[in-house]
Amino acid sequence: MVRRTKEEAQETRNSILDAAERVFFEKGVSRTSLADIAQAAGVTRGAIYWHFAHKGDLFTEMFDRVLLPLDELKAASQDPNEPDPLGRLTEICTVCLRDTANDPRRRRVFDILFLKCEFVEEMGPVMIRYQTNMREGLLKIEGGLRNAISKGQLPADLDTRIAAAMVHAFISGSLRDMLFLPEATDFSKHAEQMVAGMFDALRLSPALRIGNRAATAARLPGQTS
Repeated sequence: MVRRTKEEAQETRNSILDAAERVFFEKGVSRTSLADIAQAAGVTRGAIYWHFAHKGDLFTEMFDRVLLPLDELKAASQDPNEPDPLGRLTEICTVCLRDTANDPRRRRVFDILFLKCEFVEEMGPVMIRYQTNMREGLLKIEGGLRNAISKGQLPADLDTRIAAAMVHAFISGSLRDMLFLPEATDFSKHAEQMVAGMFDALRLSPALRIGNRAATAARLPGQTS
């Protein structure tokens, strides 16, 4: 009986998350109330508060569940026993772009995050969480790059801090482009090619070497050497 109750509670939780995703997408986050979500889910507001502390908590849970499939790959990229950390990093980036292009749920959730979420006062904790996730994400990417260097897959003098920022900017920028102008690039077909090109830049670009940071920063606009 207890097991059945737990299953029902999980079903209710998932129904609330599904409803929140639909209503956030249709109305935007700031214009959506918990009453709107409760009505869409067919539950009471009390049921929502049983599972989630507030709207920001609900929003965060909705976003986190589309990223869970990447957690295993992230861990593998930093595992010192992983023989191909660069391959795992490449896979993370490719899956993120390709799956977002192919999966309506992932696309809706990123659409909500990038285009339909105002970080107003009630969403302040979400903004803090998002910033924390970004910082942690950058550290994890850099950890994966360092692991790839240790396996001889990337140059020993790669500026991993700048390279990690470059990878993060490529992914987040590509996701925004996918949402703003979906017809411009078919990420379902070209994600692997684009990600491979980005990592080629990490391997081959002199500008990404530690010793060249100052020289690159001092270079005049348009100067080629």
